[in-house]
Amino acid sequence: MNLFFLGSSIALVLGSLACMYRAIWGPTLFERIVAVNLIGTNILVVLILTAYTFRQSIYLDVAFAYGLLDFIAIIALTRYIESGGRF
Repeated sequence: MNLFFLGSSIALVLGSLACMYRAIWGPTLFERIVAVNLIGTNILVVLILTAYTFRQSIYLDVAFAYGLLDFIAIIALTRYIESGGRF
């Protein structure tokens, strides 16, 4: 069972590397934002898989905090872009 979660985590990390390409060399700003958001989501899933694999609830707390920070950061970034660079 742990081998399955290890393989899933490796696949998610490789998917995040593909998203990193889109985040750096994306043609538009909005595609870059979506790529960064997807990287954050993949990291969140890896943290949850780690919590399940090692049976440590602290990883779930970290994943919850990371998910909230990722959500707030994306909302703040889109509001900043929508306002034309003014707060």
